Amino acid sequence: MHEIENRTKQERAVLVGVDLGAHARSPRSGAEAARLSALQSREAATESEAAQTDQAEKPGAVRPVDAPGLSAEESMAEFRELVLSAGGEVAAELMQRRARPDPATLVGQGKVEEIAGVAASTEADLVLFDHDLSPTQLRNLERALPCRVLDRTQLILDIFARHARTREGQLQVELAQLEYMLPRLTGRGREMSQLGGGIGTRGPGETQLETDRRRIQRRIDHLKQELESVRRVRRQQRQRREAVPVPTVALVGYTNAGKSTLFNRLTGAQVLQSARMFATLDPKLRAIELPSRRKVLLSDTVGFIRNLPHTLVTSFRATLEEVEQAEVLLHVRDAASHYGEEQKAQVEKVLAELDALRKPRIEVLNKLDLLAQEDRQARAAQGALLVSARTGEGMDALLAAIDDALKSDPLLDAELRIPQSEGAVLAMIDAGMTVRDRAYEGNLVHLHVTGPASLVGRLREWRMRGA
Repeated sequence: MHEIENRTKQERAVLVGVDLGAHARSPRSGAEAARLSALQSREAATESEAAQTDQAEKPGAVRPVDAPGLSAEESMAEFRELVLSAGGEVAAELMQRRARPDPATLVGQGKVEEIAGVAASTEADLVLFDHDLSPTQLRNLERALPCRVLDRTQLILDIFARHARTREGQLQVELAQLEYMLPRLTGRGREMSQLGGGIGTRGPGETQLETDRRRIQRRIDHLKQELESVRRVRRQQRQRREAVPVPTVALVGYTNAGKSTLFNRLTGAQVLQSARMFATLDPKLRAIELPSRRKVLLSDTVGFIRNLPHTLVTSFRATLEEVEQAEVLLHVRDAASHYGEEQKAQVEKVLAELDALRKPRIEVLNKLDLLAQEDRQARAAQGALLVSARTGEGMDALLAAIDDALKSDPLLDAELRIPQSEGAVLAMIDAGMTVRDRAYEGNLVHLHVTGPASLVGRLREWRMRGA
């Protein structure tokens, strides 16, 4: 797997978009339409069977998935951002519209020849496809094109490798890369890059190929063991946190929706915030105080994206456990995005894979400062929670919404009568509860408070009868 960021110079890339499902003009008669539909169904079934066979060359292959909802131009715009996030330079862009993918090359032989000419004329270092390539398609394209070939999943894996900072993040990325590489070893045309961990380059012959496979499989098994150790440590940390009931609220959302900026705004932390995709890979946890004086832990997580590689969802499961264990999810969305509904659907697709779709969710439309006044009014009329993490607008309403959504430690009203000599108790009330009313009677303090049930329960001996 080639990592763009490890190159000393900025690599030039030819981007190839693929618009599948582009149909020719409709047939003239109903009977003709029925015959064409039946023919297309048989062809699709044949191609699907061939693709499944291709994917089955080795377990762990990524499933190619289509992303309905985005136009080809919008998909290409997002792909361009991915390339820039990987440190690449766009040399040229090509679009291929087909009714069905070509089993051998995805785009067809004529388009491959055109891509080869553009790559040669622009002196491109690599060709990037905005689509997953099967092992066979990847090998055929590498033979036909004058430079390296990467598909969408390889590009995302490279970006993850670029941004992984902690040991855990690096382990997760390496595992995903190796699982993606394993079914694609056979017939690698020019070279097989090293990912680290003792993996050597491939020499000629089937014997060396099998040796590489065994090395990679051993490394995969080792990485899984290390990540399981990470999960055990996380479980122990979570059990210690659960001993003191502090609920967790997790930020989730599409990449570059502004989650880290919102995290910094709410917590006062200084985690990396960037306009580049996938700037955050490692989870961050910070405590914040809600208007009710309750404390919660806020978690910043990795962003999701359309067609997020399945190997990454699996490899990053240790990190995404914070999402699985959170009581409330804040789904942060880019209010200025032109395809927000598609992004929302993709986030919910990943949440479903994590069995987290049924958790209470608060939809937060971020980047309010980028909206025109009429757009703000339209979104507000729909009942959306509008915020700007950059300017701080809407933060009070967001904190109040989190307060309302928490159910594990509900708020209770109580009337208390506490001797003034109990200074520690009075300090605890002031620190963890909202005091509605306070009155003094001799040596006693009468308080009307609202606070979490766990704290109210600890004050039962001072509660007034019937309160």
